[in-house]
Amino acid sequence: MSQVMFDLDVLRSFATGIALGSYARAADRLGRSTSAVSAQLRKLEQQAGTVLFRKAGRGLELTEAGETLLAYAHRMLELNDEAGAAMRGVDLQGWVRLGLQEDFGETLLPAVLGRFARAHPKVRIEACVARSSELRERLELGQLDLALAWDAGDQPLSPYAERVARLPLLWIGPTAPARVDAPWWTERELRGPGARAPKSKEPLPLVMLDAPCPLREIVIAALDRAGVPWRRAFGSASLAALWAAASAGLGLTVRTPFGLPSHVRPLDRTTLALPALPQISLVLYRAQAHSEAPASRLATLLLEAVRQHVQPLAVSMRENPPLETKTKARRHGNAQLPASVG
Repeated sequence: MSQVMFDLDVLRSFATGIALGSYARAADRLGRSTSAVSAQLRKLEQQAGTVLFRKAGRGLELTEAGETLLAYAHRMLELNDEAGAAMRGVDLQGWVRLGLQEDFGETLLPAVLGRFARAHPKVRIEACVARSSELRERLELGQLDLALAWDAGDQPLSPYAERVARLPLLWIGPTAPARVDAPWWTERELRGPGARAPKSKEPLPLVMLDAPCPLREIVIAALDRAGVPWRRAFGSASLAALWAAASAGLGLTVRTPFGLPSHVRPLDRTTLALPALPQISLVLYRAQAHSEAPASRLATLLLEAVRQHVQPLAVSMRENPPLETKTKARRHGNAQLPASVG
């Protein structure tokens, strides 16, 4: 039996289409025609010897085999890109100081820094996790070279900042709804599909970060405009503490869909008669317009990792309301594949 040799170029088209939620957009990104990408995907199914896509509404989604191959594709492409970076930057030296918000500490920090350190062993990395206001202050003081943080539009962006993505703010509650002990709480599954919770005079318990916090101001302003009474049920400077409090049923919190732990989940605001919330931007801040080589290389890796994680979330949240989003859709979105695929 001959050994299957997957084409990395084909795997890159495959993974890019899923990450962007559209193979038309993937073709633009990769500088190919949609027919060329379609031919690559047919070749990939032939090499895999199994069906990788199935119909889902107006588009297609990955089969179980497609999910498995996608995971391997990410690993193979990452190793390939890491090897290329190591060859180009084998003599890269210096140091880079990176700041991130707590949302990204567990999701991005180990993978990105590990990959960077393996490719550039002569570069020293100094990383810190802090809130957005502190990260911006450290940048202005020259204590950081790069920072990845949320921007709620409360302050003008620095001249060297780059908006990476926009994600919606969601109402977040416990995975087990019965844990929330409040008269205003009503779950869709308890009242039936399409049912709405009546507005209550009981204050909504909020689990929020301590001030100063732009999201806190956004939430309070939205509730006040909607005439929804609220109370501060739990406050902390730690995001992990907020997740624990929300999971325990002390109240609801607000965050983007990025990095949600398994013991909390997005809630359908219409069911709970809660106001809509805006989107916020994910921003990569740089200390200067032209970074030194170590900082520039780390910024590239950060942007790649962020787009891989964030863009599928943005796609899936547009296509599926909270509580009804499927696990696979949350991770990969519903990619709009060329009609000739499959």
